[in-house]
Amino acid sequence: MSESSASTPTEPVKNFEEVRKKIQEYPTQRIAVASGTDEQTLIAAAQARDEKIATTVLVGDEKLIHANAEKAGVDLHEIDIIDVQDPVKAAYRAVEEVSSGKAQIYMKGYIHSDDFLRTVISRDVGLRTDNMLNHVFILDATHLGRLLFITDGAMNIKPDLEKKARIIANTVALAQLFDIEVPKVAVLSAVEVIQPNIEATLEAAALAKMSDRRQFHGGIVDGPFALDNAINPVAAKYKKVTGPVAGHADILLVPEITTGNVLAKSFAHISGGVSAGLIFGAKTPVVLPSRSDPMICKLMGIACAVYVAGATVSKRVKIGKVHF
Repeated sequence: MSESSASTPTEPVKNFEEVRKKIQEYPTQRIAVASGTDEQTLIAAAQARDEKIATTVLVGDEKLIHANAEKAGVDLHEIDIIDVQDPVKAAYRAVEEVSSGKAQIYMKGYIHSDDFLRTVISRDVGLRTDNMLNHVFILDATHLGRLLFITDGAMNIKPDLEKKARIIANTVALAQLFDIEVPKVAVLSAVEVIQPNIEATLEAAALAKMSDRRQFHGGIVDGPFALDNAINPVAAKYKKVTGPVAGHADILLVPEITTGNVLAKSFAHISGGVSAGLIFGAKTPVVLPSRSDPMICKLMGIACAVYVAGATVSKRVKIGKVHF
């Protein structure tokens, strides 16, 4: 094979600006927003329209939508509205738009996450599949020079070892859609050594050994890691933590939901970073931001969901199975 005809490895997607550029190659998606009434969601929907990222149908209290749009100075032209005043009923109506094929992406608006998640997994109109579903915060970690995936900080409360393995398989597939060919997974705990009285370190060690024995399809899993030596090579070197994952993790698997939620929200609300929240493993991409997230986080959630929808078709990446 000549040098010119040899295939060139695709560079990983490193930030949200690259996501915004790449989705111009993909079809425009239609998003159904459950209880899409709050100002930040309305601004994000209008921005997605203006950037030709996605079209939107807002399902919620129409009077409140118009009142908040006026307050925020949002023009709702080309944004459809389905008037359902109760937030939970609005969510079921919105997810039905997606499950019936009228929209391609489902998004949380001003509604509690547990109510929203019940509609995602509804047997009647939901988006569940045979895959396990997990939530992933995608962080635009500019200081690291890469995207960072945190899971699970919003859906699975305290996953056991088997569920953690399945969450890893899901998230590795998601990272591969962002052209990270072999994602590096760091299993987090409070410390980077195995301590029998800290259960998370024992599970991390088991997951690492599973990776050594090729029980995962794709990705390299290691742990336990503390946060610093998982993402910072200087910290890893200082603490004498070695291996391909140390200091270079793409994916952070957290011990339970509280750790993941606090970690991801501190990125946005303390450091001012931008993140996107997705549920992966459903029939279609699902955008799950926090209700208090600023517009840019909601918009990047939409952009990442559109990217995932397009990349899933073009790259044909499938969620790998875990060999037990």
